[in-house]
Amino acid sequence: MERDQETMSELEPGTVQHAQLYNRMADIAWTALCVLLGAWVVWSVIGAVRGTAHGVLYCAVAVVLFTIVLRVRLLAYRRRTE
Repeated sequence: MERDQETMSELEPGTVQHAQLYNRMADIAWTALCVLLGAWVVWSVIGAVRGTAHGVLYCAVAVVLFTIVLRVRLLAYRRRTE
């Protein structure tokens, strides 16, 4: 058993490091999506306040998408820390 562990690379499937890398990349992707949608919300609210065409519609869609993504992100974090 020890010999198998010595010949395996650290990032091969089935190793702890591989699972940690996958989780870290998922964290980065979800965080980037949250930041992007958060910026869209702010931009849409500014557009709605200025009265641009369809500003309220863009704002509503952005808020709904941001809420969904943020909830999924938080649920994934909670599930992993339990």
